[in-house]
Amino acid sequence: MGGTRRVVLDAGGHAPLLPRAREAFAAALDEGWADPRRLHAEGRRARALLDGAREAIAAELGARTEEVDLAPSHTAALHAAVRTVALGRRRAGADVVVGAVERAAVLHAADFVAARGGGRRVVVPVARDGRVDADAMLAALAQPGVAMVALQHANGETGTRQPVGHVHAAARAAGVPLLVDAGASVGHVAVGDDWDVLAAGAADWGGPAGLGVLVTRAGVRRTPDGPSDDDRWFPGGVAVPAALAAAVALQEAVADLAAADAARRALVARVRDRVAREVPDVEVVGDPLDRLPHVVTFSCLYVDGEALTSALDEAGFAVGSGSACTSDTLEPSHVLAAMGVLTHGNVRLALPRGTRADDVERFCDVLPGIVADVRGRLGVSDL
Repeated sequence: MGGTRRVVLDAGGHAPLLPRAREAFAAALDEGWADPRRLHAEGRRARALLDGAREAIAAELGARTEEVDLAPSHTAALHAAVRTVALGRRRAGADVVVGAVERAAVLHAADFVAARGGGRRVVVPVARDGRVDADAMLAALAQPGVAMVALQHANGETGTRQPVGHVHAAARAAGVPLLVDAGASVGHVAVGDDWDVLAAGAADWGGPAGLGVLVTRAGVRRTPDGPSDDDRWFPGGVAVPAALAAAVALQEAVADLAAADAARRALVARVRDRVAREVPDVEVVGDPLDRLPHVVTFSCLYVDGEALTSALDEAGFAVGSGSACTSDTLEPSHVLAAMGVLTHGNVRLALPRGTRADDVERFCDVLPGIVADVRGRLGVSDL
């Protein structure tokens, strides 16, 4: 690369650790190393740090501390939400209503609980911009036998925001709890309170990996689904340093939310415009306006996605491709497929806080040539 500075444009699911979170993690390694369930001074100190982390996270999410459970990962939080809510509502039915572009963890968990309870995973289609058909979802959740409905706050692959307010009002009227996966949104946009159960992951907002959050409103019935443990939802608990760092990172992200939103939204708009104008046979996907501020995805015809991301990596740019949840399966993104858009040659950018405008311009400068080169290697030219 001839000394070219590396540029990370792939912070979806694993953003760089924010500075204050790094400091908090290091401090907690000294102060919070002990088992928080022990009664000695060191254990009580660790418990105080853990309780403080839960309280801080709850405050930022607009929840009560007792409603917040800390999980070992975002995926674990989603799995637990679907499994325990469905089990708690088994008398109401075993069907789980989901949007077609939900995270793979939600879709797999819905399959699991539906099969176990003799129900169905009811999939609601989305439009070409990736937004769920709200009327179809409302009709589906109003049917008898529905245990729960799941709808993401926004899609982490395309950036499109979902009509959670509309769906939540209908779900509440039908007496069906709504799980909102806010993993791509927390710390980037205001999430609001249109949910009954909410899940997120600290690594997405600039906290450490290995810490998920599951928030359950009072009145939602959940039943433990596993062996008995002191922590009935996530046996074994979580690392105290990770919990403290996650809380500090969330506070830092929320405090900087307005500025980070404006800066990154302008950069994403620039990428969407330049890519659409300067790269032949490309499709920029997702809603152009009602979207996350930091995510942009486009697909290039006649290009292999793995070859394209590898070529960009060699040029000094770290980008994603396909779905962040399923890219290692080498299968086309289920999100893009559900939208009916181009699935080949997909590039996903999720801009970290502090992304520089000149780095984004340089990415846009080199992209057309790299796409042309990859097409040439595949024997496709003169488009």
